[in-house]
Amino acid sequence: MGWTQARLAAAGLVMGVALAATVSAQTTATALGTVRLPRAVVANGQPLPAGTYTVRMTADAVSSVVGQGPDAARWVEFVQGGQVKGKELASVVAPADTKLVAKRTPPAAGRPLVQMLKGADYLRVWVNHNGAQYLIHLGLK
Repeated sequence: MGWTQARLAAAGLVMGVALAATVSAQTTATALGTVRLPRAVVANGQPLPAGTYTVRMTADAVSSVVGQGPDAARWVEFVQGGQVKGKELASVVAPADTKLVAKRTPPAAGRPLVQMLKGADYLRVWVNHNGAQYLIHLGLK
């Protein structure tokens, strides 16, 4: 193998590793729990039928809001039958801030809570994962 071929092979290897790392980061997701939505809702502007879903946090970037930390919101997916059926932003409350924000006791770890909010305009999915609270607000369809 000549010098030029060796450089091309090395460049190809580096690009392949970089691409694999990018694909891996884009597909990494953390399961937060399983929820049953009692009625159809709207997630990120798209319809999401009633049913049972695995909620998982994605690695997708969220633009920071002025005055909030970089981890104050995360994208979550609603997965059913191995397919992503919907996606929505979740507000993330750090364990140290939970008592300042929550008016009630958070759900137990691994036991998501689905609540119809006052006025019946939104359905809230509340997940306690490793002490952090994930609050997902879904519009009613």
